[in-house]
Amino acid sequence: MSKFREFFRQNLLWVGLIAVAIPLLAHLWLQYKSLSQLEATLPYQRKAYLRRYLFEVVKKVITTYEDQAEATLGVPSTAFNHKYPNPDYDPSTAIDFKQVQEHFSKHQFKGARLQFVGIISGRDEPSYVTISFYDPRSGTFIYPKESGQSKQVEMQERSAAHAAAANWMAMIMTKSTPKSLRPTVDERDPKNRIIVRPIVNDQSQVVGVAGMFLDDQVFLNDYLTPAIAELAPSWFPDEYRDVIVTVLDQQDKLVFANQQYEGKAFEVGWQFQFIFTDWFLGIRMRHMTEEEWSRRYFLTNLAFSALTALVLIGGIVLALRTASRAMKLSQMKADFVSNVSHELRTPLASIRVFGEFLKLGRVKGEIKVREYGEYIETESRRLTQLINNILDFSKIESGQKTYQFEQADVEQVVNETLKTFEIVLDQHGFTVHLEKPQQSLPPVVIDQEAIAQAFINLLDNAVKYSGEATEINVALGQQNGFVTIAVRDFGIGIASEEREKVFEKFYRVGNVLVHDVKGSGLGLSIVKHIIEAHHGKVTVESELGKGSTFVLHLPTDAGSMPKPVNPEGNSAFGHNLQISSQTGS
Repeated sequence: MSKFREFFRQNLLWVGLIAVAIPLLAHLWLQYKSLSQLEATLPYQRKAYLRRYLFEVVKKVITTYEDQAEATLGVPSTAFNHKYPNPDYDPSTAIDFKQVQEHFSKHQFKGARLQFVGIISGRDEPSYVTISFYDPRSGTFIYPKESGQSKQVEMQERSAAHAAAANWMAMIMTKSTPKSLRPTVDERDPKNRIIVRPIVNDQSQVVGVAGMFLDDQVFLNDYLTPAIAELAPSWFPDEYRDVIVTVLDQQDKLVFANQQYEGKAFEVGWQFQFIFTDWFLGIRMRHMTEEEWSRRYFLTNLAFSALTALVLIGGIVLALRTASRAMKLSQMKADFVSNVSHELRTPLASIRVFGEFLKLGRVKGEIKVREYGEYIETESRRLTQLINNILDFSKIESGQKTYQFEQADVEQVVNETLKTFEIVLDQHGFTVHLEKPQQSLPPVVIDQEAIAQAFINLLDNAVKYSGEATEINVALGQQNGFVTIAVRDFGIGIASEEREKVFEKFYRVGNVLVHDVKGSGLGLSIVKHIIEAHHGKVTVESELGKGSTFVLHLPTDAGSMPKPVNPEGNSAFGHNLQISSQTGS
């Protein structure tokens, strides 16, 4: 169980990612299958939707058209006179033209280009058919060509009117009662479409007919076009401008289109009812077929689902990564406390033991006393360094770390630091080789104590991680506007994937060879902060099994240096400032 917990803790990110990815992938697969099925059925649903739109357009147009036509053709039955026997019969008086004219003028129908009324009359019995034509534009009745009227009735129109009224005329002769009084349509001649309505008296007998010839262009422009424009936005809110409605005749010739288009005339169609039944109303979208529209819908929704899944996975990964880092940080803090406790106890124990020996007088001889004193001093320095690192880290974390910059000689700082660290090196049997440039290094503006601390941290790391090697190289140099301090060891080295991480707080290299090496995990993070505060940089080159080289780069350009400030807040560059140079062995 403990191994399982340890594995889970170390691989929290991957475990969480797998736990989330599996159901998400399953969800995406199911959604893909669902969208695929929808893509296959959507064109049929879409076409049914388009067909329903056409049905509503036709319904709106025909209902309006039929209602207005019925009102216009509802001539009063009193306008038709045919009493039998009628010795004084006069065909011109069989219809009360004044009454018909008044009715037509009050119930004008925009779609009529010519109107008429008809009756069968005679002296003894209904035998004489009278068809009289009315011009709705001039508001007068018109007669055959020989009458000299400006508007003439063509022979085809007279024949069409007689043919359309024939059935109703027969009912007048037989005195039959019609089953329906709804208008009827005669479209045998597409150029002369006629609507006819029977006129009945109080006894429900047909006494006459009223009819009208239809104007095709008025129907298309004044009835169909407004209906298309009115219904399209509510049916296609986002794409109503792309709706193309066409009308084709029986020969598939284009009669009407609400806008220009290219390609086929329609995707789905619907026939007119009641009138213009030989016309075919079609609809299509301007840019895409229904199959293409369905494909786009499929791809858009699939892409949106995939994007949502990726965002969700990304959010979960960030959350898990944060949790994993928090757990690792917590573990590193625990290790830090454990390591620091050990690091504190070791020098304190040594100081205590050597101090007790001196106190009890068990040390004989001046040389031995000096040796014990050196041990106490070394452990005290080691303890001081550890405490300084912890205090500096605390100041860095709280943003209270400050530096006292002044012009100094880097070579002198390195020499003095090596001298103070000499005892530690001797105790561990290390030899330090210092390489200096042939020419003197330029002075730089630094906090000498901070740079010394950074240098000591690098030396301390070199001692800890040198393994069986006992040599350390320190090289001073100058390159690209920087004074450099390089510390090289010949120890275990650092893996390439860990070279940047070693500068993180509490981080320690995961090499099994360093498990017994104690440390706080703060040294290099403090080094990085110190050098960056000097507007410099710290780099590392390493190879496993061959050692590591850490290089401190301190800028020599005065424009890139921090402003030197002494503890009192005044400039450190005074008239009496002297720069001393010192070399050490």
